[in-house]
Amino acid sequence: MKRATTLEAYPRIWRTVARIPRGKVASYGMVARLSGFPTQPRIAGYALHSLPEGIDIPWHRVINAQGRISLPGARGAEQQRLLEAEGIHIVNGRIDMQKFGWKMHPRSGKKRTERRYNRPI
Repeated sequence: MKRATTLEAYPRIWRTVARIPRGKVASYGMVARLSGFPTQPRIAGYALHSLPEGIDIPWHRVINAQGRISLPGARGAEQQRLLEAEGIHIVNGRIDMQKFGWKMHPRSGKKRTERRYNRPI
């Protein structure tokens, strides 16, 4: 797969992040996959770091694959405050991805309510 260019990737990442519902979180890798960059999870972090001032994208709903906030210092504290304000519980520095993870089917963009096959989404 060809590496994504900034001009094509960042807006796609932002559109995906904008779809994460209140009270749910997604990992950087999931955001990248849903945006069409399945082998480039870091691009989601780069895109969110480059988010232009004043754009209303729920950047705080994106966390690492271990269910932890990756941002250090004040920015990480702000992310935690925003997540907790949405009812997301953080216990011992972790978010329960089974409970608060955004469950989206990568191909259709629709919520997946049942599994047809015994394999991970």
